[in-house]
Amino acid sequence: MSEDQQDITEEAAVEEAEEDVYSLSARVLSSILFAVDTGNRTKLIELMEPLHAADIADLLEQVNAFDRRRLILLYGAEFDGDILSELDEGIRDEVIHVLRPEVLAEAVRELESDDVVDLIEDLDEESQEAILSSLEDADRVAVEKSLSYPEFSAGRLMQREVVMGPEHWTVGEAIDFMREAEGLPEDFYHMVLIDPKLHPVGHVTLGKILGAPRKQPLVELLEPGFRTFRVDESETDVAYAFNQYHMIAAPVVDEDDRVVGVITIDDAMNVLDEEHEEDIMRLAGVGEGSLADRVFDTVKQRLPWLAVNLVTAIMASLVIAQFEATISQFVALAVLMPIVASMGGNAGTQALTVAVRAIATRDLTGANVWRVIRREVLVGLTNGIVFAVIMGIVGIAWFGSPALGAVIGAAMVINLVIAGLAGIGVPVVLERIGVDPALASGAFVTTVTDVVGFFAFLGLAGVVLL
Repeated sequence: MSEDQQDITEEAAVEEAEEDVYSLSARVLSSILFAVDTGNRTKLIELMEPLHAADIADLLEQVNAFDRRRLILLYGAEFDGDILSELDEGIRDEVIHVLRPEVLAEAVRELESDDVVDLIEDLDEESQEAILSSLEDADRVAVEKSLSYPEFSAGRLMQREVVMGPEHWTVGEAIDFMREAEGLPEDFYHMVLIDPKLHPVGHVTLGKILGAPRKQPLVELLEPGFRTFRVDESETDVAYAFNQYHMIAAPVVDEDDRVVGVITIDDAMNVLDEEHEEDIMRLAGVGEGSLADRVFDTVKQRLPWLAVNLVTAIMASLVIAQFEATISQFVALAVLMPIVASMGGNAGTQALTVAVRAIATRDLTGANVWRVIRREVLVGLTNGIVFAVIMGIVGIAWFGSPALGAVIGAAMVINLVIAGLAGIGVPVVLERIGVDPALASGAFVTTVTDVVGFFAFLGLAGVVLL
């Protein structure tokens, strides 16, 4: 091999390694499946050992149901509870039913209470009971208590394991307590200080505790900006607060203001990720589907939105039908109509995406909504003028008609202005009346841009060209 060829090969290998650094390679996947085919449990454990729980979950999601069942049964007692937490909800129930009862029990015992709640809250009753029965009595009571709180609330999101200490403690007493205590959370960032009635008075970071003299009172090290969340508070509001105020952890209190749990940043960020994913899926009209869903479930999720799209398409067609005589006299209109509608649809989607995202992050409020609407209208006007000039030139060069060029140019300006207005206005109005803007805005904006685009273009053509 020449030196140049060797360099190319090395570069290709580096690129391949970089591309696959966070995904399972085909070689590892095939080796694992081969170990399953041959029933070689020792080899399977050897191959799975270096993998993170999230990678194993990805592996289980990628293989078919037959191979998934064989892999789980062969892997046996090595199955880790964190794998269940990482699995897509679409196949989690299936995996739980495949696991042997003793393996499931051991896997679930390794999880903290918030992970157990997240694991079972969407399962059927049989699967829920299978997991709850595998827990120790105290853990079962804690999980059942969390499940009694409203869905999507702080009570469901929190973990029950909290590191607490009385407000009169010194640094030395806190350190001694944490060294001797059994059952501390696997990951925690603060010690919460409480009064005799379990009311929180503040929290101290572990870094300050480890860096301060043993005799220093903990109350002198309290973090500023301390806040708590109620058990019935929306998890969306909790996640927003974590992101807005750069929080790491915060206690959750009951109706009597007593500490009952704690929420950490990883749980809050998971909520934000789910919210963003949900908005994207809803904007595309695909619900909450995943790659693991069955054909029937996927059809059931998408069919309603395709039906809505059909209705909007029929409405646009009815507008076109009103100008049948105009189109029959100027065939060029039929050629150019899709351009006007498509440009308006794309411009509306751009403004809509910005609006839905801004509403989700609470950047778009009553204080700035009119300024944002005015900006989008001006953006639409500017873009419309630019593309009007381009399409005017195209109309003249293509069809030799300055009047046709002027008509499509004017229609382009009108539709892009309306697209900007609808893209911002529709989600704002829907949000004000309590409808999820990510769920319904797309259909309304598409209808507006199609109807206005066709009506403006064909209406102007009927006035100018006839």
